[in-house]
Amino acid sequence: MNVLDLYQQAGAYHEGHFLLASGRHSPKFLQSTTLLQHPHLTEQIGQALAQRLKDTGVHADLLIGPAMGGVVLAYETARHYGTRAIFAEKDGHGGMKIREAFTIKPGETFIAVEDVLTTGGSVLKAVRAAEAAGGHCAAIACIVDRRPVEGDLEGYPLVSLTRLVFDTYAPDEVPAWLAAIPLQEI
Repeated sequence: MNVLDLYQQAGAYHEGHFLLASGRHSPKFLQSTTLLQHPHLTEQIGQALAQRLKDTGVHADLLIGPAMGGVVLAYETARHYGTRAIFAEKDGHGGMKIREAFTIKPGETFIAVEDVLTTGGSVLKAVRAAEAAGGHCAAIACIVDRRPVEGDLEGYPLVSLTRLVFDTYAPDEVPAWLAAIPLQEI
């Protein structure tokens, strides 16, 4: 599966000057919400991610995604993985919480699912919320790993469909050629 091709088909791959959720600037951006609004593409992504998890031997009782971006992806991946899906939502204090209607039994294992991993901040907040509820994180899974360095994320095994490393810059390190392009906040 060519993941970048799916983003391009959906009109979800953009070039310009973007301020990412991480606070970093980038000349390229993947808009997963544009991709994931297409059920046939979302099904392909969820099926491929579930298969990748199975192929790597990761077992979990449930999948969790950070709201809002990880909700659809966690659900579709869980559908093909054969388990249930829940989501973590913002708690109003900079972290995330598990909605009262969802239960995680002590010791249950979970996989945290994210669309695009740049720094891992959002998905790690979901992991911490699920761990606080008694769960154990078996792995983190994503469509695209954008991090400059490959490997685990804070000790959690990482499974991705692809790695696409686009340059990103701290606000005080934005090169002149990029600064000349109007900034778009995401």
